[in-house]
Amino acid sequence: MPNYSDKPVIIFDMDGTLLDLDYDDFIWNHLLPIRYAQTHDCSLEHSKQILAEFYQEHNHTLNWYSTRFWTAKVGVDVLAMQIEHKHRVAQRAGCIELLSYLKANDYPVWLATNADTAGLAFKLEETGIGEYFDVMVSSETLGHAKEFQPFWQKLQQMHAFDPKHCYFIDDTEKVLNGAAAFGIQNLYSIAQPSSANSPRSACNFPMLDALTDLIAILESSHVEHPAAESAIPEISIAVQDEELKKYA
Repeated sequence: MPNYSDKPVIIFDMDGTLLDLDYDDFIWNHLLPIRYAQTHDCSLEHSKQILAEFYQEHNHTLNWYSTRFWTAKVGVDVLAMQIEHKHRVAQRAGCIELLSYLKANDYPVWLATNADTAGLAFKLEETGIGEYFDVMVSSETLGHAKEFQPFWQKLQQMHAFDPKHCYFIDDTEKVLNGAAAFGIQNLYSIAQPSSANSPRSACNFPMLDALTDLIAILESSHVEHPAAESAIPEISIAVQDEELKKYA
């Protein structure tokens, strides 16, 4: 069993961090407007306008990430639509290489995603990345989006970890701001969440050009602070949520 006393917890976001955000952009910004226009017999232009208003209203709320909410809101089975195109779900370059390195070197690796449990389930099945995580948590299970403090408070209650001895990688700046407010000190963003878009030019957090850049960061930190790492009390890792076990 890994010795968690001398390894920081590594927490990853999923969409735009480990997985290519191009899939989600396709679903929400291209396909859903078409399906909404077909369902409600309106023009594509009107469909895009209506959906843009909905998106603006619910952005960064728990509803924003809920397939059940959007299905009821827009009259389109959003989960079925996503699964229909699940073949487009793709890992970002270096995803498995990084996760394999962390597992081989006994790092506790967690997945903390705003995707609802249904969306998380089919993406884990499609990509096979679930086997690399000690803990997997959906914001739907915790009842709060990652942007807000109750998410992190509940996560820490369920799965004890030291925010000062932890790395969190996410492509959304507002989420990283929430993690910073909670006290997580080692925060990294993603330079190119979607392969279809150009890399970002600026961010308030250091950005990983490639996921595997994290390996050098961790190895450098281990060399510079070996005594500090060994002094961290052992972290108790609870079993992952019963609701998500069947999807791992």
